[in-house]
Amino acid sequence: MSNRTTVTEFLLLGFSDVQELQILHFVVFLVLYLAALVRNLPMITAVAFDHHLHTPMYFFLMNLSILDIGSISVPVTKSLSNSLMNTRSISYSRCVAHVFFFIFFTSTGFALFTIMAYGRYVAICQPLHYERVMNSRACIQMAASAWMSIFVYSALHTGNTFAISFYGGNTVDQFFCEIPQLLKLACSDSYLSEVGASAFSVCLGLSLFIFIVVLYVQIFTRVLKIPSEQGRHKALSTCLPHLIVVSLYFFTLAFADLKPTSSSTSVLDLLPTVLYSVMPPMMNPIIYSMRNKAIKAALKKLIGGWLFTKNKMSIFCL
Repeated sequence: MSNRTTVTEFLLLGFSDVQELQILHFVVFLVLYLAALVRNLPMITAVAFDHHLHTPMYFFLMNLSILDIGSISVPVTKSLSNSLMNTRSISYSRCVAHVFFFIFFTSTGFALFTIMAYGRYVAICQPLHYERVMNSRACIQMAASAWMSIFVYSALHTGNTFAISFYGGNTVDQFFCEIPQLLKLACSDSYLSEVGASAFSVCLGLSLFIFIVVLYVQIFTRVLKIPSEQGRHKALSTCLPHLIVVSLYFFTLAFADLKPTSSSTSVLDLLPTVLYSVMPPMMNPIIYSMRNKAIKAALKKLIGGWLFTKNKMSIFCL
């Protein structure tokens, strides 16, 4: 217990000790972070203010954009701060917050992926039941259930992680607090329960992915039976973006987790983590919304209304 309480801060792995490379890292991460914000905020704004987009698909896309902003903010903002201030430290409490919010945002995203896949299954395979199953009240209830259940899961998982005793020092071989790296600092007696919890999380995520794949097998089987080529194209155009996003998220995360660990950590070991923590939040809005005519029309309408109001107020003031 005394060894655990003496840990008041952790030291994160930096991308480089050279100041010029630290500045380069800061600029690159800042550009990636701003790109994620610029691509996700328009989706949230358009869906929130345009009543034409108050449909199940856009409602869940708005939720997903909120999660994307949260999931990229957790690792990137602290990394930017450390690079700018030339430090590697992170307080114990902030490390706890990192673990909790990263689990929360990424796990809730996977829960929403599953709900969205089920919505597409109902829309294509059981269209007569779509209005009843995916009405606005049901969508809000499903989203709220996902957020609340994952909140409890994240709290339990985080509490279980930091209940261990850290006998292996306080240097985390990652640019943010990540559970596998924290487990390396734990004594062998106290971290077994957390290994079991992590294994359960992996099995749960894999089960959800398999469930999504099964749903899409049935969806594509039904789509291939549609006689009209235009109908098949329309159905596929609504399903493929979601499947691409799920695959990007799952395989980047699996690639980082299944990568063989090395005794000496290098900058190259950080790249898989950057891949799964930074790339999906950037790519999701591109895949989903930037080519969506409804989103573009809503944004043009909002921007046009804002400019009109601004010009009208300027004339009034004159």
